[in-house]
Amino acid sequence: MGETTLKRDLQEVGVSRILEVVRRYWGFDSLRPLQDEAIQAGLEGRDSLVVMPTGGGKSLCYQVPPLLSGRTDVVVSPLISLMHDQVAGLVGNGYPAAALHSNLSRSAQRRTLEQLRAGDCRLLFLSPERLLSPGFTTTLKGCGIGSFAIDEAHCISHWGHDFRPEYRRLSMLKKRFPEASVQAFTATATRRVRDDIVAQLGLREPRILVGDFDRPNLIYRVVPRLDLRSQVGEVLARHKRQAVIVYCITRADTERLASHLQETGYRALAYHAGMTAEERRTAQEAFSRDRIDIIVATVAFGMGIDRSDVRCVIHAAMPKSIEHYQQESGRAGRDGLEAECILFYSPADVLRWESLMQKSSSEADPAVVTATLGMLGEMRRFCAPGGCRHRKLVQYFGQDYGPEDCQACDLCLGEVEDLEDGTVTAQKILSCVARSGERFGVGHTADILLGAKNERVRTLGHDRLSTYGLLESSTRKQIINLIYQLIDQEVLARSDGEYPVLKLNPASWMVMRGERQVWLMPIKGRRVREARFERESWDGVDRTLFDELRKLRLRLAGKRNVPPYLIFSDASLRDMARRRPTTPEEFLRVHGVAERKLADLGEIFLRRIDDYSQQSG
Repeated sequence: MGETTLKRDLQEVGVSRILEVVRRYWGFDSLRPLQDEAIQAGLEGRDSLVVMPTGGGKSLCYQVPPLLSGRTDVVVSPLISLMHDQVAGLVGNGYPAAALHSNLSRSAQRRTLEQLRAGDCRLLFLSPERLLSPGFTTTLKGCGIGSFAIDEAHCISHWGHDFRPEYRRLSMLKKRFPEASVQAFTATATRRVRDDIVAQLGLREPRILVGDFDRPNLIYRVVPRLDLRSQVGEVLARHKRQAVIVYCITRADTERLASHLQETGYRALAYHAGMTAEERRTAQEAFSRDRIDIIVATVAFGMGIDRSDVRCVIHAAMPKSIEHYQQESGRAGRDGLEAECILFYSPADVLRWESLMQKSSSEADPAVVTATLGMLGEMRRFCAPGGCRHRKLVQYFGQDYGPEDCQACDLCLGEVEDLEDGTVTAQKILSCVARSGERFGVGHTADILLGAKNERVRTLGHDRLSTYGLLESSTRKQIINLIYQLIDQEVLARSDGEYPVLKLNPASWMVMRGERQVWLMPIKGRRVREARFERESWDGVDRTLFDELRKLRLRLAGKRNVPPYLIFSDASLRDMARRRPTTPEEFLRVHGVAERKLADLGEIFLRRIDDYSQQSG
């Protein structure tokens, strides 16, 4: 037998063992892309960097190796709430896992340490601060730790989108635990960030595994922001009693929008860093336990969320980088089912971010500021019309995108139509800027084009300009949006300073001479179309039975005081409503049902399915 054949046979045996464990504890019959390679690296005790999109199954990569090897591994996690939910989910599957954090009582911490010293814990979750505290390092050294898994590893990089100084201290791991391997995991990392993670952690000849950044189950839409409250209301109407996250830029924005939603009858709460720790915990727990449907938050809300059934993520304004957008929108559809990601965009968002960045630039490394502004520009280009949005995201992270048509974004679904007279409209706006002497801002220019009869327009004599009232059939908000689109496409400039004015540039004159065409995004309502993935994910599912199973899940979660998704994911409930199992053997074949779940919940769910089937004939 040749060496290549022997190696392949050993790998097949390894995969067989891995799948046996995965079926037993998680009820999955197959592995996702790169999970096998990442697990093998963990079993071999080899350093690695694993980049998988949110929902790609990173956690399984560090959960399986200690089960197969019988060793104890440590997971570094940034938030207590995330540790708590992950440990609860693992223990519910019969997995020996624990966490140590400040929210635990002293007796609970003592029991966990006893379990750790006895070798009865396969996976221990810790914060960076707890892990590297001098006394605790000594405790860990006596427990024979085999490997460290660094979750959210992008936090260690200055070039990442969520740098955290405490993560820099993790560079000491290789010095304090030279025999242990280190696996770094993240969902979003460009090549520059990946190189920085490897350097900062001191990984030795690491295996670099980069998954497919595309999330085909996510439906991306970018819509001009005109009347945010009514636009958000239209989206929420499509997601009644479903989990929704709404991201805003400022704390005040979150509170205003959350209050408005509460007044209109939605179960919603705000979440931001200005709230007390108890207020944040209460809001996060209410969302996690399905006591509210909508959380309106700043970027402070994120990594602590492990809820898999978020069906919609709304951005009320443009994020400052594609990394942020990928991370935040990626919190939708983590169960693999369809989810909507809609961004309400105004080119003014770019100017707002630039202003915020300039205010903080005096204290930052100039190279970091330049990189941050570059990432902002990439995000702006993502929002601009033209080109499949799935392709734009994937290519940003350095990967090719195969399909010509994703059928899962507003552009490929044919929801966005070019203004028939986009170039003509642009010429009217640019001509107005020229005829008013390039001395006025966005608002006054919009008033001239609208044909406004206010005192300033009359005093300046701008009601006598040939461009006065050229866009009188539009609203002021719509005209302002069109002006910002021209700024965004760099065919119109805007001066700096406290009172910026509009300025023409060489591209402006090319448009006015008819030498350059302009693509303007329509500012009227759109018809939302069903995506192919959305149709296919519901194929064969009895929706009424699915709703009944959701109600049962919610009742059980309330009795057990755990988040509903820890009972069963939406993907598991849909598979039950598709298969309608009648025996324990059939129930075990449902997606996400393992031996422990069968023993614990099988009888309850089988009885409900049987009752429904008899009632419905």
